[in-house]
Amino acid sequence: MVCFPNAKINLGLRVTRKRADGYHDLESIFLPVGIYDALEILPSPDNPTTTLTQSGIIVPGEPIHNLCIHAWELMRSVHPDLPTVSIHLHKTIPLGAGMGGGSSDGAFTLTSLNDLFSLGHTKEDLARLALHLGSDCPFFVFNEPSIARGRGEKLSPVHSELLNFELLVVHPGIHVSTKQAFAGINPSEEGLPLDTLIQEPVTSWRDSVRNDFEHTVFSAEPAIGRLKDLLYDRGAVYASMTGSGSAVYGFFSKGTTPDLTPEPGWKVFKPALLG
Repeated sequence: MVCFPNAKINLGLRVTRKRADGYHDLESIFLPVGIYDALEILPSPDNPTTTLTQSGIIVPGEPIHNLCIHAWELMRSVHPDLPTVSIHLHKTIPLGAGMGGGSSDGAFTLTSLNDLFSLGHTKEDLARLALHLGSDCPFFVFNEPSIARGRGEKLSPVHSELLNFELLVVHPGIHVSTKQAFAGINPSEEGLPLDTLIQEPVTSWRDSVRNDFEHTVFSAEPAIGRLKDLLYDRGAVYASMTGSGSAVYGFFSKGTTPDLTPEPGWKVFKPALLG
């Protein structure tokens, strides 16, 4: 079975409070976008263990720590007779970019195992399992524009007019540590909720729809802040860093998306919004 895990971007990201369990509550709008990895999963009952091979961007660390392997282990904890499989991951979604590539790979592994072996889980079942892999993994089970609250697992469908715009995403080749990004956050519940703010014209979002991580990340990596400024200079109606960085995106009126000349280390994408 072959599937194509996609990336996401965050439209706004508010960290509202730190919880007693050490996690943070947040509010963000997750938008699936057409930047894809490729994932092949084949039954391998003659092998004693499930294996993972990689191509494209190589995920550092031992394969046993990859979320795809963790997803198989998680599913086998529910289905002890689940056969071993051979997994191949071809990675295109940049690492440490705030685009959810690893989470998407893990979630798509769960859904693919469910389909491949006819396990009968609903999307709601799979989302509950996916939360054990990571806070934003449940989103990739449903994979539709959603407002996320709690750790990111409390999802509600959301609609905006962004399908009328073109999207440009730039990864500047900088890896941002999520742990370090959180270290500079001062949680706050003040302000209007995002699903209210996005009802205003997109042109007004620059001053209202904010990513709380930008202040800390831009201070540590000024090149990321300059990239956001560049997108506005080139005509973006709205631009933001996604997640805890380092990718930055801009929405442009149709027909006005610039052809950026990539600097060394940059990856430039012009993906479609999905859903």
